[in-house]
Amino acid sequence: MAAASSPPTDQLAAATLDEVLPKANFSDRVPIRSIISRPDGGSGLAGRESRVGGWVKTGRKADKDAFAFLEINDGSCAGNLQVIVEASLGDLGQLVYTGTCVVVDGHLKLPPAGTKQKIELRADKVLHVGPVDPAKYPLPKMRLTLEFLRDFVHLRSRTNTISAVARIRNALAYATHTFFNKEGFLYVHTPIVTTSDCEGAGEMFQVTTLLSEAERLEKELVENPPPTEVDVEAAKVVVQEKGEVVSQLKAAKASKQEIGAAVDQLKKAKESLAKVEERSKLKPGIPKKDDGKLDYGKDFFARQAFLTVSGQLQVESYACALSSVYTFGPTFRAENSHTSRHLAEFWMVEPEIAFAELKDDMNCAEAYVKFMCQWLLDNCLEDMEFMADKFDKGCIDRLKLVASAPFIRVSYTEAVEILEDAVKNGKKFENEVKWGIDLASEHERYLTEVKFQKPAIVYNYPKEIKAFYMRLNDDLKTVAAMDVLVPKVGELIGGSQREERYDVIQKRIKEMGLPLEPYEWYLDLRRYGTVKHSGFGLGFERMILFATGLENIRDVIPFPRYPGRADL
Repeated sequence: MAAASSPPTDQLAAATLDEVLPKANFSDRVPIRSIISRPDGGSGLAGRESRVGGWVKTGRKADKDAFAFLEINDGSCAGNLQVIVEASLGDLGQLVYTGTCVVVDGHLKLPPAGTKQKIELRADKVLHVGPVDPAKYPLPKMRLTLEFLRDFVHLRSRTNTISAVARIRNALAYATHTFFNKEGFLYVHTPIVTTSDCEGAGEMFQVTTLLSEAERLEKELVENPPPTEVDVEAAKVVVQEKGEVVSQLKAAKASKQEIGAAVDQLKKAKESLAKVEERSKLKPGIPKKDDGKLDYGKDFFARQAFLTVSGQLQVESYACALSSVYTFGPTFRAENSHTSRHLAEFWMVEPEIAFAELKDDMNCAEAYVKFMCQWLLDNCLEDMEFMADKFDKGCIDRLKLVASAPFIRVSYTEAVEILEDAVKNGKKFENEVKWGIDLASEHERYLTEVKFQKPAIVYNYPKEIKAFYMRLNDDLKTVAAMDVLVPKVGELIGGSQREERYDVIQKRIKEMGLPLEPYEWYLDLRRYGTVKHSGFGLGFERMILFATGLENIRDVIPFPRYPGRADL
């Protein structure tokens, strides 16, 4: 009776292991973070059993090869767990190489007094070894430059820096969704393939199947040449002959069955003729119209299509129905730039708020940036401390400043006057300062790092340097646009109150030299139930640059795409 009431053996084993130390929900191991990121550094777990897995950061044999010390990391946190493996458990020569993957069962124990670790694992059993050939492994145990690591994007996440960046990026993405959901915004997935140029700059990647179809057709025509005129005429003769047979049968008052069969033969002959005529018109090369221009009517989408530079226009349509929405996804720019601030593929966070004016937009942008900074301080401090130690000693102080200090707000005109005064007082800028220019990064950083020493929002820009959809101010010279500027990177956010007046935005589109037809759907939002609305875009990688203090944007995105490089 007692045996019948006992739980199954596997449940007992699971319960015992859970009592020892909780495993990851979907993996047969204990995350290293669960051990060493406790307030006591893991010392309170001494004596507990644990299964851990990770990649060797450093390893060395000791005591005449009697055992080995391994520093392993599984990516769950910045810190490593020291594992002690005796020679009787496996080939120590395989285990000690940087990059080796190991899974071990063991007992957590307190290390000798005076060591930096608060806890270490003494292995009882080695369950898995993923060996590395140290002569071929491209990431040796030495300090590697970030530029070098860009040649190994598939392996660089094993380094301390890139893994820290990955966790910071994840934290900022989670903070983004948390903030907007908390504020009642709906997350909308906008298309990656679009027919609209949001910025009007024309630097877009084209999406087309014309080239691949042309190559396929050329190969097919070589293997199966198109019908000649003789083939077409022969097919026409067959149709004529089949038609005459039908006529003769009808004249002879043949049975319906005979006539029907002849009609079927005629239909097949006509279908065959149509195919022959169609194939006879096939020509190698990309299809063109009579005027010599490419015939996009033959393309996959039957019109020109591109990779999006922004989801803003599309998400506006949802704001004009659901009030508060945001999109967060990849965007693309075919700008042949090799600077440390440009990528061909990057991520944008773009909220849109109905019934909102420019001041509401600025309030939302400021609250969002402050929320992200505080989130990193509260949830990602270990990785931020790593960045402060290795790259930018002021990055944590910068986050604290932005999270706590109110943002300065100045008009574009006031900002230019401040810069002009700086020039008069001896400050030298590489780019000219005058009303009407688009502020350069050096101007933006001067305002935030020297003049105000805190973030600033510059608003009401000249209409000539801003997009067509930004609301024209009453002075007819400026638009209700705003940029959030922060120390280290300059512009972090660009936004505006959108132009909700149909006649004004139609005129602006024409002034910008853009065709009306692709934007007719956008104009419909003004034709039918127009509403004041505002929004902004935050370059996600720029936010990571600001947070981490890294200098090159290629190091804060997992798989950077830029001119000449699209690895993986």
